[in-house]
Amino acid sequence: MTIVQLATKTTREADSSAPLLSDDFPHAQSVPPNEAWQWIQSRNSVLVDVRTAEEREFVGYVPDSLHVPWAMGTALNRNPRFVRELEAKAGKTTSILLLCRSGKRSALALEAALAAGFEQVANIHEGFEGDLNPHGQRGHHNGWRFHGLPWRQG
Repeated sequence: MTIVQLATKTTREADSSAPLLSDDFPHAQSVPPNEAWQWIQSRNSVLVDVRTAEEREFVGYVPDSLHVPWAMGTALNRNPRFVRELEAKAGKTTSILLLCRSGKRSALALEAALAAGFEQVANIHEGFEGDLNPHGQRGHHNGWRFHGLPWRQG
């Protein structure tokens, strides 16, 4: 079963204030951008951007995404409050999809979230900009923007 299929209802749905949990969610997995977008559109998950504030500002961001930086500043110093901030903004029982530039930092963030007891979290592989091409450029063969998914700049 893929994550694009709608989640089956859980007992938590009876309480409209409780987050949706699903057996279909890709536990500890990595999902491609198109499938992640479909999951987000079905209102079953939130997208959490783990890039720096500078990356979001100058490169672009996904509208309505939450921002919890995995690392900060140009030196990319690890954010020691990442797990606490993720819990405060998204909650441990919410279905969370993590996004970074290429899928590497969000994979590290995924490991930290799972270790901290988050129930449903996955990495969006390819990231926002995608992998480098042979010329050292991003955005030419994969990534959120390459697939034409919603994003804004500035």
